[in-house]
Amino acid sequence: MAVEKSVGDRLQPVSDSVPLGDRLQPVSDTVSSELEQRLANIRSAMAEHALDGLVVAGSEYSGFEGAVTYLSGFQIVHRYAYVIVPAEGDPFVVFPSEARYVGEHGTAQIEQRFDPFPGQTIADHAKGRGWRRIGVYGLDYVMTVRDYRALEAFEVVPFDVELDLARAVKSEAELESVKDSVRINRRGFELFAEAYAPGRSAAEVMAVAEEYFVAEGCGRLTMNMVLTAPGRSGLALPEFKIARKDEVLGDFVLPSLEIAGPGMHWVEVSRALAAEGTTLSADTQAMAEAYAEYYEAAKTAMRAGATCHDVHVAVSKGFHERGYHLGHVTGHSIGMTMIEFPKIGEGVETELAENMVLSMHPHAIAANGEDCLYMQDTWLVTAQGGVPLADLPMEVVFAG
Repeated sequence: MAVEKSVGDRLQPVSDSVPLGDRLQPVSDTVSSELEQRLANIRSAMAEHALDGLVVAGSEYSGFEGAVTYLSGFQIVHRYAYVIVPAEGDPFVVFPSEARYVGEHGTAQIEQRFDPFPGQTIADHAKGRGWRRIGVYGLDYVMTVRDYRALEAFEVVPFDVELDLARAVKSEAELESVKDSVRINRRGFELFAEAYAPGRSAAEVMAVAEEYFVAEGCGRLTMNMVLTAPGRSGLALPEFKIARKDEVLGDFVLPSLEIAGPGMHWVEVSRALAAEGTTLSADTQAMAEAYAEYYEAAKTAMRAGATCHDVHVAVSKGFHERGYHLGHVTGHSIGMTMIEFPKIGEGVETELAENMVLSMHPHAIAANGEDCLYMQDTWLVTAQGGVPLADLPMEVVFAG
């Protein structure tokens, strides 16, 4: 007869009898000063919002696993996980039982717990310590329904914006990771450009960049697409497409390249590509002029103390004056999660601070709903203004 484990048993770290053994039980002196500082930043935000505890959700979906790594050191390979940060006391990470062998658990710097029902584990922990108000990062997009339902007895507070703002300013260690990702992303774009030619499939060309990304340690942390216009010349349509083998490239293509290097910091770097001798549409040419104006404006507008609204107005001015609208968010904070708050947009009054890192990619679309231009950069906020970390000329690249 099967005997159900008690709550206490479920909460224990993996025992020595498990094949992975002690490797799953990090000791306290493995917690790095970098992680300690991150936890301190998050706890300050928790205190401002009177939280007894915080649940940080992450899943294997590319771009949504980073918050777990940020606060534990563990990179999700499969399934999902939750980092629990008490206002006081040691944090720990909870995995569903089936995730015991599907990640490099030795990389975790905090206690690990496994349970068939992680939400109940979290609820039991919270109840045992008298918690009432719990913040959840990933409440709308990440946390599973069954785990949320286990918390219904508590006051559950969405905490996506608050956590992102607390981690928006990057440490020196994080900036080194960001710059390494930019190096990889830039070189990947160059390889994409070298492989590009009209008549080749999007899969053929993207594979060259992807091979390099994986070799440099990105693993599967890449989210790369293309914007094309089959059968048309000198323009691209606004829709993002997966780089499939049946997507034959024409004389103009917009690669959308987003990767995270070994340090797991996401970046975005790309430029529009045209075959030598291509005549760009009138709208594409005008959008390229507006892009050059945005690039120069950001160098002064994206300074510490400026609001996200101010930056949006400055960088979108050239597009709006030419009658174009922006179909995708102008820009956003970027880190271990692909898209973080704050966003660069109208009405966002969050002030920028030194060492914030922002992804900028105005998605310019013509009045006809067809001609589009989309190029990406990763920027560093300084006291003087924005610094584009890839340092690529802001122009359409003509590939011979």
